[in-house]
Amino acid sequence: MIDHQQRHDRMGAVTRTSVVSAVVNLVLTMVKVVVGLFANSQALIADGIHSLSDLLSDLLVWVAGRHATQAPDEEHPYGHGRLETLATLILGVLFIGVGVGIGWDATDRLFHPAELPQPGMLALWAAGASILVKEWLFWYALHYAKRVRSDMLRANAWHHRTDAISSIVVFVGLGGTMAGLTYLDAIAAALVAVMIAKVGWDLGFEAVKELIDTGLEEERVAAIRATIATVGGVRDLHMLRTRKHGGQASADVHLLVDPRISVSEGHAIAVMVEQRLKHEIDEITDVTVHIDPEDDDAAPPTMGLPLRAEALGRLDRHWAGIAAANHRTGVTLHYLGGRIEVEVMLPLAIVEGDPEQPRILGERLQAAVSDDADFGRVTACFH
Repeated sequence: MIDHQQRHDRMGAVTRTSVVSAVVNLVLTMVKVVVGLFANSQALIADGIHSLSDLLSDLLVWVAGRHATQAPDEEHPYGHGRLETLATLILGVLFIGVGVGIGWDATDRLFHPAELPQPGMLALWAAGASILVKEWLFWYALHYAKRVRSDMLRANAWHHRTDAISSIVVFVGLGGTMAGLTYLDAIAAALVAVMIAKVGWDLGFEAVKELIDTGLEEERVAAIRATIATVGGVRDLHMLRTRKHGGQASADVHLLVDPRISVSEGHAIAVMVEQRLKHEIDEITDVTVHIDPEDDDAAPPTMGLPLRAEALGRLDRHWAGIAAANHRTGVTLHYLGGRIEVEVMLPLAIVEGDPEQPRILGERLQAAVSDDADFGRVTACFH
């Protein structure tokens, strides 16, 4: 899970980038639309509407960011990271809608040549300024996105980059139109529309994949496997599952360990795997480890076997005729291969004086459970 400091850093990054972007986009929207109207440039007006969509997305990023960085609570035990994913999906739909609207208008104007205006020099200067400002915003937002590992901020950063590219298209279209190619301004507007819609589709597609719990990319899963393999005591792993949520990722995995180690040693291995994954795999913030004594997929199932209380009761009945069994000091049960293997601890004093007694007693204990299909090997240990 994300700790308090990480939440504080993410919220600070979201607030800073959102405020700076909102102020810049508000200014760009006003300049582009006003200049576009006075300079007769449909492409620049389209670019201004694009900047207006940026302003709305900045507001959405800020609102979603504030809620997404909240600590886990009773109703949201895994945190609120999916709000970032939802915000990214809404941004994608918004961009597609803006792109379709601008493209429709530009296409309509192309089929009505009389409506094509002649842009002025002021529009060219406005487009040039927009290119420089938007490129700076891209690097500013991307810096914070990488710093706090936020897909939502990264999406917003790349939106600034597409704005810069769309302004380049507008700049070229304006230059060509002023040189006598009157269709270029409307064509530039249509190209901007396609670019906006493409960004929206990419963002929406990735957000939907995350909402339906699509796993991490193959190379990241391979990195997780390699990291787990470095932990001592891990014989193998299986049933590795991953999912993303708002720039972070969770993983759960089954680890195959020596079936006869203690519960505490198995727990120590699980803790080490969790710590190493969180330290070495950047996006991993939550890990669930299941310790297996054998491969669940390949080994016979242990379902239906009696648990300890019932198993000991049955052993008492099986060993009722063996007096030495009443002196046992402990019993360890191993659920392996679809049966229960038994290690019974006995005091050495009960077999002293006869070197054959340990073997004979072990064979008697084994023979007593031979008719019970739930029990396998019985090992007598003397101390």
